[in-house]
Amino acid sequence: MSVEQPLWRALTGYRILAVLYAAGVFAWSYPEYSTPLPGVLFLLLLGGWTFATLRKLGSADRCTLPFLVTDIVLGLAGILLTPVVDGHHQVGPTLPSIWVAGPVLAFALKGGWRWAAGASVLVGAANVVERGMITRSTFHNVLLVCVASVAIGYVIEVARASERTLARALRIEAATRERERLARDIHDSVLQVLAMVQRRGTALGGEAAELGRMAGEQEVALRALVSSGVVPEPGRASAPEPGAVPGPRGAAGRGPDAGGGSGTAARTAPCDVRALLSSYAGARVTFAEPGAPVLLPGRTAAELAAAVAAALDNVDQHAGDGAHAWILLEDEPDAVIVSVRDDGPGIPAGRLAAAEAEGRMGVELSIRGRLRELGGTAELVSVPGQGTEVEMRVPKDGN
Repeated sequence: MSVEQPLWRALTGYRILAVLYAAGVFAWSYPEYSTPLPGVLFLLLLGGWTFATLRKLGSADRCTLPFLVTDIVLGLAGILLTPVVDGHHQVGPTLPSIWVAGPVLAFALKGGWRWAAGASVLVGAANVVERGMITRSTFHNVLLVCVASVAIGYVIEVARASERTLARALRIEAATRERERLARDIHDSVLQVLAMVQRRGTALGGEAAELGRMAGEQEVALRALVSSGVVPEPGRASAPEPGAVPGPRGAAGRGPDAGGGSGTAARTAPCDVRALLSSYAGARVTFAEPGAPVLLPGRTAAELAAAVAAALDNVDQHAGDGAHAWILLEDEPDAVIVSVRDDGPGIPAGRLAAAEAEGRMGVELSIRGRLRELGGTAELVSVPGQGTEVEMRVPKDGN
């Protein structure tokens, strides 16, 4: 909701009350006017204009400059008509009375404090002409309207600047989250396949080695693109659904299915995390699970399984051929915890930072990035010579 919308509604209410007040003051002091008929006609015109233009004050777009000019001209005309109606200066207030502050405030809401200051000067000049001199009460009233309108105009300018800054920040955040999601999907599928082709081609030799070399070059180029911060334009790139979980060992799409569909129902329907993680068990992977179902929304469960797959890929690539991995699934009252531990050589100090600088963001994007989007956390503990453990925690609330 826009910050200025309540001010436009308040101004609408003020104009209605102000025109009723002006009419009441005129009716109360009617016998004191020397020539009341022009005042009656003016107040009828003022009341009709006020009620006929209420929709004009719904927003800054509806409050056009021609309307503002007509509005303030009507107020100025009422001020200058007052000496004709009140020839002996018996009543005091001008015909439009406090209504004339409405156009000044409308200028403030529409154009800021500069427009408000200009409108206030016009109203002040009209009041001085009506009185024929600068009196204390005239100066006080003009100064009050000027200060109030300028202050409101300044507040409006600050509010609009803040809204624009917030909108830019939200767009940047959305673009960053989309970039991280695309980079994560690319890492879990294309980059791992290219790395596998490079390793297999180099091992086979011959023409396969040339193919592996080309795959390696493409992997390096794609990693540089992913880590450079380039965000694809909407509609120019197609990314897999969050439920399409890449499987371990770099084979895209071999992971478990998170509920059999990409629709909203499939993403929000409860899914047993045990069923997703059990497919990762094998000769080198041991899976320990609770005896009861561990339920999470389909999308959350799929993203958690994808993070586990990324952790197992790291074990497969960096822990060695003889390394063993253990997956432990725990169901706590407020969170689901999955731990992936291996008995490999561990991660050397500074290796994660160096890998990120090289564009290898498997831990940062595929694991920690996924958990951040789910509102959870991923903690990595590695001791050289004793293996590595990744603990992933996903809250049950807010999913």
